Amino acid sequence: MTPNEAILYIENYGWSTTRLGLDRTRALLQALDHPERELKFVHVAGSNGKGSTCAMLASILCAAGYKTGLYISPYIQEFAERIQINGEYIPGSRLAKITERVKNIADAMEDHPSQFELVTAIAIQYYREEGCDVVVLEVGMGGLLDSTNAIDAPEVAVITNIGLEHTEYLGDTLEEIAQTKGGIIKPGCHCVCYDALPEVTETIRDICREKEVPFSIADFSRITPVKSDLDGQSFLYDSGEAQPLPFTIPLLGIHQLHNVSVVLETVHALRSRGWQITEEALREGLQKVFWPARFEVLNKDPVFILDGGHNPQCAQAMAESVKEYFPEEKITFLLGVLADKDYESILDLIMPYAADFICVTPLSDRALTGDALARFIRNKGGHAVAAQDISRGIIAALKTRRPVIAFGSLYLAGAVRTEFLASLRKYLRSTAIQARDALTEAERIEKSARICERIAALPAYQNAKTVMIYKWTRGEVKLDELEPGGRFYDPQKTFLYPLCEGQGVMIAIKPGEGADSWQSGAFGIREPVKDRGEVISPETIDLVLCPLAGFDENRNRLGKGGGYYDRFLPLCAKAVKIGVAFEEQKLSRVPSEPHDFKMDMIITEHPMD
Repeated sequence: MTPNEAILYIENYGWSTTRLGLDRTRALLQALDHPERELKFVHVAGSNGKGSTCAMLASILCAAGYKTGLYISPYIQEFAERIQINGEYIPGSRLAKITERVKNIADAMEDHPSQFELVTAIAIQYYREEGCDVVVLEVGMGGLLDSTNAIDAPEVAVITNIGLEHTEYLGDTLEEIAQTKGGIIKPGCHCVCYDALPEVTETIRDICREKEVPFSIADFSRITPVKSDLDGQSFLYDSGEAQPLPFTIPLLGIHQLHNVSVVLETVHALRSRGWQITEEALREGLQKVFWPARFEVLNKDPVFILDGGHNPQCAQAMAESVKEYFPEEKITFLLGVLADKDYESILDLIMPYAADFICVTPLSDRALTGDALARFIRNKGGHAVAAQDISRGIIAALKTRRPVIAFGSLYLAGAVRTEFLASLRKYLRSTAIQARDALTEAERIEKSARICERIAALPAYQNAKTVMIYKWTRGEVKLDELEPGGRFYDPQKTFLYPLCEGQGVMIAIKPGEGADSWQSGAFGIREPVKDRGEVISPETIDLVLCPLAGFDENRNRLGKGGGYYDRFLPLCAKAVKIGVAFEEQKLSRVPSEPHDFKMDMIITEHPMD
């Protein structure tokens, strides 16, 4: 079985439907010789915040030196996110091997396990094989009959914020839902509870009293916020010692400080049970925690935030965060929702903060189309347009030049995270090119002359014998002053020109004589005719002058998007690589990708430092 075959088996539509109950999971674990009995757990249930809480607890336990498993659902971008050890996803080979073993058991069962039950068994077997010291286990849905509840008593049962959700499965009132989620509480554990509505906390307290389990409620008043911006939050925690302890977390929003309070109370409970967690480990774990798509800042200039929230409670937290971080600004929401969610209540909560909406269709069979969502918003008096796909939606949102928040569904969040970098680069590239094209022809000529003068004065240019130059196209810096007939032409140099052969392949040509040695090539750029010239090895080139679409002060570059220079420049082993652009093409930051090639220097019409 390959990793892809394993995932296809697990995600088989025939057993993807939610079916609460523990019998199937217990049968799987029994057939695997009860791996859960060799592990210790922190079990986390709740409606909102349980994922962030799990991520913080796992990060702290890892920083404390424990081999820590983390089991979460759903995933944002790739399946392996669901099963982690010390922040590393399960390797594909291990997923395939364990899935094949579980498959043989599951397929022989009269009542085939559900998708979530399969994943739970696979994860617990993996954690046992890897010898985890502790596993932070997130409940899928509810608690009492959730697949994860097939474990024995955890070290700590954690109950995060509870709201009305999945009422068709869990109950119609908060008390009923709390009773269901409190089903993870077992004799022999400790229980930590979010400071929620009285009907919730009293229900959890009664369960603990009945099962003789120590009970703690997170005390939000122990946390004093100090500073909060798009880089993270700092706060003081009153642990009962002489001085409050300072901490920072990268997670944003006041609701995350409430989740931190639950985490700190859980750490206190773990310490009381003999787990060695120092203040240094606590500080490091909180500072390094990573939890994607929860008011996650994907970019700061322009601001683009991603949040996978998809219910009214999440929308309320979103509204509070918008008020905190953007008190004087209206937001562009990139919105995509599922048709079976309460999107009208979500909109009621966020519309007061919206300048406009870019509506897209999440990648789900249950999605409400972007067109239908845009019409719904317009009928409510909002300004909304639909985008054809996620990438176009991201670019359209960025073009509003307002802070952007992508919101509404985890399906949308995964797609946005996947598409964002390429979409941002397209947006920045078009922004830089527009700025360049806004120059008049006279300005371009004057600025190009100054650039050529600066290049000619460089020792790297003066000492070069073989120079790869380019023929400019619309709007680009003209390097004709360096070519034959120009003021700075050096006949002692050999000039080469790029020829793009397709599929990202570029070669360097020493052109032949005569007009028939040139042709119109990719992007309308004049290129040498290969058969009329001489192909020169890139290893012999001393200097490359590279046209840029955009750049930043760290010498990162944006090309036109074809990737020709990205592949060619690494082949020019001894060459000095100089980027050439107008100052108007400078960006605050160019996001880099693994294949990007940083320039040795960038020359514009402005004097260099």
